[in-house]
Amino acid sequence: MPEARRLEGRVALVTGASRGIGEAISRRFGQEGARVALAARSVERCRSIAREIGAAGGEAIAIDADVTDAPAVARMISAVVTKWGRIDVLVNNAGRGGPTPLSDRDDSRWDAILATNLTAVFRVTREALPHLSDGARIINLSSVVGRFGVAGLGAYSATKHGVIGLTRTFALELAPRGITVNAMCPGWVETDMGRSGWRGVGEHHGAGEKEGREMAAKMAPLGRIIEPEEVAGLAAYLASDDARSITGQAIVLDGGQVMP
Repeated sequence: MPEARRLEGRVALVTGASRGIGEAISRRFGQEGARVALAARSVERCRSIAREIGAAGGEAIAIDADVTDAPAVARMISAVVTKWGRIDVLVNNAGRGGPTPLSDRDDSRWDAILATNLTAVFRVTREALPHLSDGARIINLSSVVGRFGVAGLGAYSATKHGVIGLTRTFALELAPRGITVNAMCPGWVETDMGRSGWRGVGEHHGAGEKEGREMAAKMAPLGRIIEPEEVAGLAAYLASDDARSITGQAIVLDGGQVMP
């Protein structure tokens, strides 16, 4: 439980909020005093989380939203503004993974990953822009895979590199309004997507999920998998006044796997 409520009264929108990192960020924001809009296709799960935030003394709503669908994005932003009048913190967290090797002749996975991980970041931010308060915070989810390549993950790596590029561009465009824009680049995180990844690591070495997880953890000097709550802690800091002079950054949270 945070010692201070640094986000008291602020309005936050978190996409991909039904599980994993998005869920952890939503819960942490609620603990820090923010009014939280949880958006995802799994709206029933978002409603459950919103109720728990409310039961703990916070304020939250759930929104059914597919960030790859332009009308759905417009409805999502409208729902937040209708409820609270503005957006002070926008977290572009919705994401999609999966392999896209050069040998795959089917473009459907490539198109889906780009639509979710990159195009949606641009679209959601553009739609939210008229309703962002001066001095607002935008936090985009990239990855350590946005800092290097991984064989077979062309679309995922390209989108996470692209998120960093968008972050820097948005930071320049929005600086006159005092809006900060930063990207978080987590390493292996204890999420469904993470588990899928280390299952792949295990299979690549002729082993199982447990062995794959151990190998994934050892990729970082600290030798451990990150908890979603750790990423949420960084997000809460970036959303707070303490981080008002940080913008255009791609902040790595990976146990030392990447040392730029």
